[in-house]
Amino acid sequence: MLPPSSPCSFCEYLAGEKPYTILDRNDATALLVTYEQRSRGHLLVIPVQHRETILELDRDEQAAVMSDIVGATAAIVGAFDPEGVAVWQNNGIPAHQSVRHLHFHVAGTLKGGGTEWGDVPKLPVGQTDAIAEQLRPHLSRTGHSTG
Repeated sequence: MLPPSSPCSFCEYLAGEKPYTILDRNDATALLVTYEQRSRGHLLVIPVQHRETILELDRDEQAAVMSDIVGATAAIVGAFDPEGVAVWQNNGIPAHQSVRHLHFHVAGTLKGGGTEWGDVPKLPVGQTDAIAEQLRPHLSRTGHSTG
């Protein structure tokens, strides 16, 4: 059971139809700075092609997504030096998937561990752009063009 399919907000962000902070992008994947920061440097790693669940990724997309998860982790560690990094992904409404486009969360942990699971303020794009600027110097450029 998946969330509603139309419109896909991530596809709209990638197409430039709605404002969103895209930290980095290549032909296969994109790194987004989410406006729902559950800790400092919370990023989303998504395939550029619309894929609804992890089971729809082809082998090349699987490798690209995993590479970006590692790159996002390195950028968060370099920029914010958290005690740990959390990576999670949800498939289906029962698993709390809210957008019907595959996405992995990568976030530095809060002091004492974990990330904020409750309601968090939605940051304006200006603030997520500032977070991107903190992360960008620590992001590996291999295979990516900054977007």
